[in-house]
Amino acid sequence: MATVAKKALPKEQPTFIWEGKNKAGVKIRGEEQAANANMLRATLRRRGIQPRVIKPKRKPLLGASVGPADIAYFARQLTAMMRSGVPLVQSLQLIGSGHEKAGMQTLIKKITQDIESGADLGTALSNHPKHFDDLFVSLVKAGEHSGSLEDMLEKIATYKEKTESMKAKVKKAMMYPVMVLIMAMVVSAIMLIWVIPQFKSIFESFGADLPAFTLWVIGLSEWLQASWWQPILAIIVIGIAFTQAKQRSEKFNVFVDTLALKIPVMGVIIEKSAVARFARTLSTMFAAGVPMVEAMDSVAGSTGNRLYQNATLQIKDDISKGVQLNTSMLTTQRFPSMVVQMTKIGEESGRLEEMLNKVADYFEEQVDDLVDTLSKQIEPLVMAVLGVIVGGLVIAMYLPIFKLGAVVG
Repeated sequence: MATVAKKALPKEQPTFIWEGKNKAGVKIRGEEQAANANMLRATLRRRGIQPRVIKPKRKPLLGASVGPADIAYFARQLTAMMRSGVPLVQSLQLIGSGHEKAGMQTLIKKITQDIESGADLGTALSNHPKHFDDLFVSLVKAGEHSGSLEDMLEKIATYKEKTESMKAKVKKAMMYPVMVLIMAMVVSAIMLIWVIPQFKSIFESFGADLPAFTLWVIGLSEWLQASWWQPILAIIVIGIAFTQAKQRSEKFNVFVDTLALKIPVMGVIIEKSAVARFARTLSTMFAAGVPMVEAMDSVAGSTGNRLYQNATLQIKDDISKGVQLNTSMLTTQRFPSMVVQMTKIGEESGRLEEMLNKVADYFEEQVDDLVDTLSKQIEPLVMAVLGVIVGGLVIAMYLPIFKLGAVVG
């Protein structure tokens, strides 16, 4: 039996950046794919261009990875393309070729190839679970089955944009004090390792007893100079242990998320954002026609907090037994009474999607206001902590100077 040799797929050629002069002596530059630099040089010369520099185009070190914001923008772009009447494959090709990130270009290219091979969009997206979660895939498949893919993509884009915006605001509220405290630690370490030893040599020439606070700071400085690696090692070990515990222990995750909800102001932000994500995700799934019991798995994963995730899974079990949504939400004791009442009104009036959207909008506005308030309140507090840490070191070094007059006298 004769065998048919498979035709090898053409290998993608590398891209080169070149500079040179045309026939008029004008400097020009560009980028082009070629087998190698010599082949590109010959090609340019045939065009009447004298190349001076030809070098491979480097892949970007930063910004190449695909993030949730990129996926949200992808959904919005695909919505606009398909609403304009552009076919799906062509829409993907246009979005991929025009994207700035190499990682996103590669991702869209793989999705396009899957669709060209006969897969539908939902199946093609499900092959990349790292970037497209169950919620995204479920909504796309629901849109394809109902013939309303454009409408569903628009809902997905709106959902992703709102949730990512809220996540960014919560991160902003947490990052500011953390960054300031890190800077305080760095400045303190610099003073303890390099500045205070200079004062120590001066103090030794005084011939007088130093204040207890100054002696303590000098002792801390000597320890840090001799064992500077110990705090760094401790931070690394704690970081690794925390990460491993988060990945392996459900009880530890519940403990951390419970503790997070008890942080003043910050805990309220986390709680309200979890409720907002619950309502927004459930509303979006309900609008897509996904059965409520099936939707609860995606809703649970979107809350961002183990306590609300477990509460949502409890709601799923109750609904599967015939319990109304609002009754089950009240049983968990995790949702404010206003949210339960709005859900009850939505169930009784047949406008659950609308009511859940209003709940999400309300709590998202609450998060916005709390983040702004937190930023204003925490700034003077952080500056006070920074002043105490750095100012304390300065005072410890200047206390002996006040005794200098007595020693000289």
